[in-house]
Amino acid sequence: MPSFDLRSAPLRELNRALHALRPDTNETHWTVTGPDGRHAIAAGLDAPVSVEIEGNVGYYCAGMNKLATVLVNGNAGVGVAENMISGLVHVRGDASQSAGATAHGGMLIIDGNAGARCGISMKGVDIVVKGSIGHMSAFMAQAGTLTVLGDAGEALGDSLYEAKLYVRGSVKSLGADCVEKEMRDEHLREIADKLAAAGLAGEVNPSEFRRYGSARTLYHFHVDNAGAY
Repeated sequence: MPSFDLRSAPLRELNRALHALRPDTNETHWTVTGPDGRHAIAAGLDAPVSVEIEGNVGYYCAGMNKLATVLVNGNAGVGVAENMISGLVHVRGDASQSAGATAHGGMLIIDGNAGARCGISMKGVDIVVKGSIGHMSAFMAQAGTLTVLGDAGEALGDSLYEAKLYVRGSVKSLGADCVEKEMRDEHLREIADKLAAAGLAGEVNPSEFRRYGSARTLYHFHVDNAGAY
């Protein structure tokens, strides 16, 4: 099991070694110590390995992730799992703004709170936040799910497309073209699946959530809606 201490070796050396891994590697579990808020740790991975980071990370940790599992035993800075394609990123603390931004697939789990713009322009990722999220979350979100056990800040889902938003707590305000929608059995099952994947099976009742989605009035520009853009 490879172990890497960023207090004694450069980050570039770690990422170079991780990028060199092939899908058939036998070095399947890596431990990283001494991150001390460094940026872009474990970014751009493209192999089915697990990387466990002991401490807080800076900007863009696990960005562009593909296939890998990245566990952060601490807090994460701006853009954790940004543009992720597949795999799993799990932050056991809080995440700063733009968590999961533009991510196409995979799953992002945040045990604490997430800052502003969580899931901005998400394109298929599943995000589960066990705490609360900040303002403008899921702005222009196109596909995927955002499941929040806590509260949501202002302008949730502004200019939303087809992503599904599930919030258990209160929502300070909804953004342009975002509305509350009926919760059907299929949505309750989907919530249950996401909670189970986040290790919360049986701990939270899916019926406690409310569903939000696009009113679909801003898909095409119309002069009568100019003020909402």
